Amino acid sequence: MSSEEETDISESEMEDYADTWYQKLKEGYGKEKISGKVYQCPFCPGKKKQAYSFNDLVQHSSGVSKASSRKVNDKGKHLGLTKYLNNDLLRKDSFPMETELQPIHHENDVDQKYAFPWMGIVANLPTEWKDGRYVGKSGSGLRDDLTSKGFNPLRVHPLWNCRGHSGKAVVEFDNDWTGFANAIKFQKSYESQHQGKKDYLVSQDKGDKLYGWIAKTDDYNSSDIIGDYLRKTGDLKSISEVEAEEKRKTDSLVSNLSNTIEAKRRSLKEIESKCNETSMSLKNVMRQRDAMVQEYNEDLQRMAKNAHGQLEKMFKEQEKSKSYFEARRKALELREKELVEREALNDSQRQELHLLKQMNKKAAMEEKKFDESVLILAEEHKKAKETLRQKNMELQKKLDLKQALELEIERLTGAMQVTKHMGDGQDVKKKLDEIDERVKEKKEELEGLEALNQALVVKEQKTAVELNDARKELSDGMKENTSRALIIVKRMGDLEDLWNNKLGRKASLKEGITYLLQQLKASKAKKR
Repeated sequence: MSSEEETDISESEMEDYADTWYQKLKEGYGKEKISGKVYQCPFCPGKKKQAYSFNDLVQHSSGVSKASSRKVNDKGKHLGLTKYLNNDLLRKDSFPMETELQPIHHENDVDQKYAFPWMGIVANLPTEWKDGRYVGKSGSGLRDDLTSKGFNPLRVHPLWNCRGHSGKAVVEFDNDWTGFANAIKFQKSYESQHQGKKDYLVSQDKGDKLYGWIAKTDDYNSSDIIGDYLRKTGDLKSISEVEAEEKRKTDSLVSNLSNTIEAKRRSLKEIESKCNETSMSLKNVMRQRDAMVQEYNEDLQRMAKNAHGQLEKMFKEQEKSKSYFEARRKALELREKELVEREALNDSQRQELHLLKQMNKKAAMEEKKFDESVLILAEEHKKAKETLRQKNMELQKKLDLKQALELEIERLTGAMQVTKHMGDGQDVKKKLDEIDERVKEKKEELEGLEALNQALVVKEQKTAVELNDARKELSDGMKENTSRALIIVKRMGDLEDLWNNKLGRKASLKEGITYLLQQLKASKAKKR
């Protein structure tokens, strides 16, 4: 070869350089080394005696053309030899090697296909002959060695044939991009030490070094034990196909999540609608409660006003009675004086006068007792009114607090329903437990308020009964023998009043006392 042929060339010129040598080989260069059943490489002077099979020579030329450690000149020559063997010599030869020939792919080809799930190959594993077969290191031991180097394989499968351990193993990685990155790192590590697939194919003295690479199309389609295992356990996929499949899965996941979110949104909207309905219902209840409280207050004020009017009327009647009895007393005293002055006063007149004086005195005492009872009743009424007002205020506060607790319980229940639809996470469960605990506390407070409210109502009823009993005692003396009487006891609101049946109106206290005196006098006359 001339010096021009040995001049180094650049990577960009390698294809043209390979075509040049391809033409030379077609024209007969090195024909004596690449014909017959045993082949030799015409470009490797140090391996003149190295004999290859046709398939081994193809793998040798292909491996050297890709080897990073070789000069560009050598790579171009071997690339031309590969083209010649595949395109020309294969048609002339009778070797049935077509199934063993593998397509050549550029490593930067984005459509390069890999065995998937990602798998690597380890070759030249040390073996020894033992008990009639070859044995080697276990898969778990190889996995631990690769893990210690940072490749993180899932498992390692040593490949066995009829003679035992084949000295080769398949390394499985995760089927995600992390696994692919580990597989690439695995291959780069061996390539950096000149122990990759190309080095394995071109190296004649492999020694005890391990060789490793990623399983690709040529490994998958090979007819040896490696190809058989790869076809049984995986598929061939390019990076674009893996990305497309992942995109399809991601799109499906996004679609499912979108549907789930939409369902959650609709559910949340329904809950919000129910919460709004509950809020409107609570507002209506609050309006009704306010109306009831206002009506109750108005009734209470009306009752207080009526009671005040009745007390005023009683005081006026009392004043009239006092004036009447005072005038009556003076009249009796005057009459007594007249009777005393009369010398001819008979016994019957004196007895009658004495009786009238006793009756008047007794009536005065009864009037005094009545006045005291009226004052006591007025004081009790005033106290009862104040107590009722205080109880009303307390009851109002308890009612407001009860309504607030009921509203808080409704709000917490609504919040619980919303949170249940947010998902089943740990934080959501904790929040649900907190809301449930608060609802229980509010319900206990509501039960306590209802018990206290019931106690206040019972006490108020008891006080009302006692007040009515006190009022009743004032009129019990007037309730006997009133079926045909002119003056009777008639119910007029909260207190019973004296009634003039003859005139069809309320009787004055004076009319009542006069009627009692007449009845007493008539009763004594009958006894005589």
